[in-house]
Formats: sequence, structure tokens, C-alpha cells
Amino acid sequence: MNIQEYFSLVFNDYTLRTITLGTAVLGAICGMLGSFAVLRKQSLLGDAISHAALPGIAIAFLITGAKNSNTLLIGALVSGLIGAYWIRGITKNTHLKSDTALGLILSLFFGFGMLLLTFIQKMPNSNQAGLDKYLFGQAATLIESDVWLMCIVTAISLVVVLLFWKEFKLLLFDADYTKSLGYNTQFLDLLITALIVLAIVIGLQTVGVILMSAMLLAPAAAARQWTNSLGVMIFLAAIFGALSGVLGTAVSASSNNLSTGPVIVLIAAVFVVFSFIFSPGRGLLFKEIRYWKNRNDLQLHKTLAFMHNIAKTHENISHPHSIKILNNFQGYTKKSLKKLEGKMYITVNGSMWAMTQEGYDAAANLYNQHNNND
Repeated sequence: MNIQEYFSLVFNDYTLRTITLGTAVLGAICGMLGSFAVLRKQSLLGDAISHAALPGIAIAFLITGAKNSNTLLIGALVSGLIGAYWIRGITKNTHLKSDTALGLILSLFFGFGMLLLTFIQKMPNSNQAGLDKYLFGQAATLIESDVWLMCIVTAISLVVVLLFWKEFKLLLFDADYTKSLGYNTQFLDLLITALIVLAIVIGLQTVGVILMSAMLLAPAAAARQWTNSLGVMIFLAAIFGALSGVLGTAVSASSNNLSTGPVIVLIAAVFVVFSFIFSPGRGLLFKEIRYWKNRNDLQLHKTLAFMHNIAKTHENISHPHSIKILNNFQGYTKKSLKKLEGKMYITVNGSMWAMTQEGYDAAANLYNQHNNND
């Protein structure tokens, strides 16, 4: 099945429709909430919490003995919240920085989770097979109830973000000022963290523990390149996340040997690379274009200022001068001479140049600006 056939079947085939809708919703909520993690400079938070959820999945299975996805996700949620609480506790009560706390919790919980999975695999119980899908994700196991759960969590998250929009914006950009206004910054911080944990937990079945942090951060990182507005960034991140889910599912469905989760993450990475290169404000391409434009403008300004110094020694500023006078000037090139002529700043007649009144005034203005800046 190719991609065109996939899009023609997605509305009629239950499995394709369920997986596509689920990955789209997951991408949207991850992009929306991942924006807060990126702006709070807690990019490792998603990685730590997703890994912290693993022992919760294993313990939930050991307690219940069943692979019911809702039960396992509840275990993941509890474990993820404990991990997030420990991260905050370590940062608050010790001299360790947040990145150190994140690394400690990530390695501790993931190691404990892998130990439990190894123990489960050796149990004489055939039901334990398949828990490894939470490591790498298995979107094909999504059912309609899973998608409804994602939609409910997304709706709750959206309502909370809208209700606390002003407070979240203040907290993101100036936590001390937010506290001085009387807001409970600890509660707001816990609320954002809880929403991020929810988004991570519902995505474990689709993308897996290993790749979940990329799903959380990639759409937000891509959106950050296009805007300075928080609202626009969250909207773009949700769009990028949803598109990553849909396109990743389409590419995966078109091949029998491609896992959906990794493909979704790779598509999200494509959005990041594209944004890093082509975004008008921060993109590498436009930054390079602006650099060369500024360099050429500086060259023109230097040449025009040099001509101005020569012309002002004569009563008639349009007095012709030989082009050879410019040959030893560092900013002069034949290209810059043509540009100045095109701007009507100078006139060129054979091997002679002369400054126009417009060019003289422009050069004098540059000279005044330079003196004012000094």
C-alpha cells in the first residue's frame, strides 16, 4: 500500500482511522504542552518522566496480573508523578541543579523498570509478553477507547491552559514577578508538570518510553523558530505535532517494515530541521542572507562616506573625480559603484564619477548618525 492508497482508505478502514486519529491527537497535545517544557528550559523533563513511568507499568502488571492498558497507564501515571515530585524535591532541597536531578531520576527509575521487566519475563506466565511495547511503542494496538482517552485528556489540558493562560504566561517569563503579584507559583508549576505527565503517559503505548521525549519537544522546538508569541507557538506546535502523527502513520502504513513510533519522531525531526533552516526570523538561511545584506550595505555606506569626504572639499559636489581615486579604498568594488549609481547617489561618466545631491545628503545623514551613536 502506498501513501495515496492510505489516504483513500483512512476514512473507511477502522484500524487506519483509529491509529491516524490517535497519533494526530497525541501529536497535538504533545506539541501544546511541550511548548511549556521548552520555554521553561526543562527539555529533559519529558525524557525523565517517560522513563520514570516504566516501573509503574511493571508494578501495575505485577499487582493485577493483566495487561489491561488503562490499568497499566494508571500505574505509569502514578510512577511518573512520583518521579516529577522527586525531581522538584531534589532541586528545591539540595544544591543540585535541575539537569542533574532529571538525569538522576531518569537513570534510577529506568534502571528499576528494566529490572522489573526482566523479572516479569522470567515468570511462568504467558500474559507478561508484550509489555516491551511500552519501551518502543506500538501504535497498531490503539483501539477506539484509547483515542477517546487521548481526546478527553487533550480537552482537559486545553481547558486548563485557557483558564490559567495569564498565570502561565507570567510564570514562564518571570516567576518572581508572578509570585510578587500574589499568585501561587508552586501550584501553577505543579499544574503544568501534571499536564505534561498526563500527555507523556497517554503517549507511551503509541511512541514508547524511549522516544516520548522527542514527541514532546520536537514540535515545540520547531514552532519556537517561527514566532515570539506564546499563543502562536502553542498553536503551531500542535499543528506540527498533529501533522507528524498523521504523516508518520501514513509512511509507516505504506511499508511493512517500519514501526509507527520511530517514523512519527523522524517526521517531527524533519519539521525541526526545516524550521531551523527556513524560518524567517531565526532560520539559518535567512540569517545568512541578512548577514550578507548587512555586509553589502556596510560596504556601500563606507564607499559613499569616502566619496562624501572627497566631494565636500569642493564647492560643487557634482565635481567629477577619477574612479582611480577609489582603487586603494578598502570598501570599493565595481559592484558597489554600480549599486550606488543605481540608487542615484552618484553618476558615472566613463572613468569619472560625481556625487549627486541625493547621495551627498544620504552620506551626510550616515555621518550624523555615526556621530550620534558615538
